[in-house]
Amino acid sequence: MKKVEMKDIVELSKIKWFVYQWSEIYWWLANTWDYGPYGSALKENIKNAWLKTFVQQRTDMVMLDAAILMNPQTWVASGHVGWFSDPLIDDKNTKERFRADKLLEWLIDELANKLWAEHRVVPYLDAKYNIANLIPESWSTEKQKEVMVWEKVCNPITWKPWDWTDIKKFNLMFKTFQWVTEDSTTEIYLRPETAQWIFVNFPNIVRTSRKKVPFWVAQVGKSFRNEITPGNFIFRTREFEQMEIEFFCEPGTDLEWHAKWRSDCMDFLTDVVGLNKDNLRYRDHDKDELSHYSNATTDIEFLYPFWWWELQWVADRTDFDLKAHMSVSKQDLSYFDPVNNKKYIPYVIEPSIWLTRLFLATMLNAYDTVDTEEWSRVVLRFKPSIAPIKIAVLPIVKKLWDEAKKIYSELSKHWMCEYDETGNVGKRYFRFDEIWTPFCIVVDDNTVNNNTVTVRDRDTGLQDTIKVSEMEEYFRKKLS
Repeated sequence: MKKVEMKDIVELSKIKWFVYQWSEIYWWLANTWDYGPYGSALKENIKNAWLKTFVQQRTDMVMLDAAILMNPQTWVASGHVGWFSDPLIDDKNTKERFRADKLLEWLIDELANKLWAEHRVVPYLDAKYNIANLIPESWSTEKQKEVMVWEKVCNPITWKPWDWTDIKKFNLMFKTFQWVTEDSTTEIYLRPETAQWIFVNFPNIVRTSRKKVPFWVAQVGKSFRNEITPGNFIFRTREFEQMEIEFFCEPGTDLEWHAKWRSDCMDFLTDVVGLNKDNLRYRDHDKDELSHYSNATTDIEFLYPFWWWELQWVADRTDFDLKAHMSVSKQDLSYFDPVNNKKYIPYVIEPSIWLTRLFLATMLNAYDTVDTEEWSRVVLRFKPSIAPIKIAVLPIVKKLWDEAKKIYSELSKHWMCEYDETGNVGKRYFRFDEIWTPFCIVVDDNTVNNNTVTVRDRDTGLQDTIKVSEMEEYFRKKLS
C-alpha cells in the first residue's frame, strides 16, 4: 500500500469528480472548494450515517435546523465577540501575515528535534520563559511575542531573519449588514458554529419535544470563519460544515457522560465510517489548556499526511452557555426536573465533528493502489454503506441500452446508482473499482432471453446470475 500524500488526494479528487476548485473559470477563489458528483454523494452518505447513528436510532434525540444569521447579542453572550480570535502577527519586511501560535508550533517541533525528545521542550521553555505547556494557543500574546523574538522565529515563506510586529487578536467571525444602511447598528455575523442556536432554543425544545433530561439535540449545517491561514486542501477553510450535538444532563453526572461520549464517537468513526483505528487517537486537554467553561475536553485526532490534527472534539461545557444567555437575554433557561421535583440549569456535553474534515479523513483512509506487473491503479476502499455509488448498471451492447435503463430506473429508487454504456466492460469495471462501487450489473442477451442479469461483486470478483425480479431483495441483503 502506497503512503498517501495530500497531492495524491487533491489530484484524485479533481479527476474523479470528488472536489473541485471553486470559480476555476475565473482563476479561482483561494481555499474555496466545490464538491462534485461523487464528492457530494460521499459527503451526504457520511452525514446520513451520522444522523442514522445518533438521531434516527435514538429515542432521546431531537433535530434542529437553525438559521445562519442570528441576533448579534447571541455572540456577545457566548463570548465570540470578545474571545473568538486568533493571534495575528505581520512580518515588517514582507508585510505577510501569520498566526503566531502556528509559527510557535513549528518552533516546538524544531526544539524537539534539537533536544532529541519532545518531553525536554517543556523544561527548556519553563526555564527560559516560565512556560509549562506545549500549547502556544494558551500562552498570552506577550509571551508568544517574547518567545518568537528570543528564539528568532523566521518567516516560514522566505526563511529570512525575523522582524515581527506586535501580536494582535483577530476576530474570526464574518461580518455583514442587514437592512439598507451599513453602520454598527446594522452589523450582524455569519455563524462561526452551529451550537449556540441549540442553547437559545433550549426552552422551545423542552416545551415542544417533551423530552426529559438527559436528552440531546443535533444540528448539521454550514459555519463560517475568517481563517487567517486556511489550507491543506479542504482541512481548514473559511466555509465548512459541522455535525454538532449538545447533550443536556444533570449537574454532577457530566464527567461520566463525557467518558461515554468519547467512546461512542470513536466507535462511530471506526465501525460506521470505517476509519483505521491506528490512525485515530484521543488527546485529553491539559488543565491549563482547557477553555474557561470546560470541565473536560477530549480531541479525537486523525493522522493526516501533515501529522495528527483534530477531527472531532468532546467537550464538557458545564452550564456556561445557558447561564451566559440567561444573563444577557434576562430569560429563564433553567429546567424543571419532574422526576426529582427540582429546578436546575443543565450541564452540557458537546460531541461535535467537522463534516468536511471527516470527508478528507475518509478519502485518505480509503486511498490505496493495486499493482500488477502490467499496470498500477488507484482504488478508494470505502465501506459499502458510505460509497458514493452502490450499483453500476452496464449494458454490454447498444441494443440493450433501453433494457439497462429500465433496470437503472428501478434500482435508483432505493440506492445511488450509475448508468454507464461507454467502453468495454473490463474498463468500466476498473472505473467503478476506482471509486469502490460495491456491485456492477451486466445487462446482456440473457436479460432479454431469460430475464436475468450478471452481478459482479467488487470485493471478491465473483459473479452471480439473478433474476431481474429478484434484484431488489438481492441488493437489500448485500447492502444491509
